[in-house]
Amino acid sequence: MSLRDRLQVRRDELAAELDRLTEPPEAGATVGFGKRVGDGTTEAVERISSTLTARSIAMSLAEVDRALEKLADGTYGSCDSCGERIATARMEAMPSKVICVECAARS
Repeated sequence: MSLRDRLQVRRDELAAELDRLTEPPEAGATVGFGKRVGDGTTEAVERISSTLTARSIAMSLAEVDRALEKLADGTYGSCDSCGERIATARMEAMPSKVICVECAARS
């Protein structure tokens, strides 16, 4: 499977997971913090956790989209921050990363 195909598969997986996490609650469902545990607290905490997970997935999705853009324009493998070549080991381990280790450590 080509790099582009692997990135596209990963993109599709992330997009599906993001869609699942950001579905609106069922009609009539209420989420709120009650005065006691069990007064909707568990559901509210789960919703907050899902929101944080969705944000993380959205960031990963943006990375994959950027990597696909770089593949299309021929700049894949160069750091978006400093312009230097990204180490092969990093690209193999995390093909959606578009920033070298050194720049990632600084941010």
